[in-house]
Amino acid sequence: MPARSLEELSRQLQKIDFCMLQTKDETGAFSVRPMSNNGDVDYDGESYFFSYEQTRKVSDIERDARVGLTFTAPPSLLGKPGIFLAIDGTASLIRDKAQFKAHWVKDLERWFPEGIDTAGIVLIKVSAIEIQYWDGEENGRIPLAKHEAR
Repeated sequence: MPARSLEELSRQLQKIDFCMLQTKDETGAFSVRPMSNNGDVDYDGESYFFSYEQTRKVSDIERDARVGLTFTAPPSLLGKPGIFLAIDGTASLIRDKAQFKAHWVKDLERWFPEGIDTAGIVLIKVSAIEIQYWDGEENGRIPLAKHEAR
């Protein structure tokens, strides 16, 4: 039994806007870049990110759907350590405007000026397989799905 529940970790994730998304490029090397989840994290372990279709991360995901996400929250004002989260997951690409609308927030217009009608937009959904966490006081793993070993 994990020390923290998935629901507790989900609440933590909603407070952390940016993460690092890790994919594998065509040579098998890791490629990492910052992404914003816009607080769109459900307690079931799904994260959503908007991107343009013609990017290396999208072509990486099309080639190998296994991805990693890392999140870090700073220490609290009272000195309690922050939390570090590493998510092993599977990415899928969504091109459905109804799904875009369900996950859209106004702040995204900074990067996608035409909103959900921006040409070449795609939604990346990352479904967590396992979450690892460390907060300076405890650490643990929460497995979410059976998967093949890497």
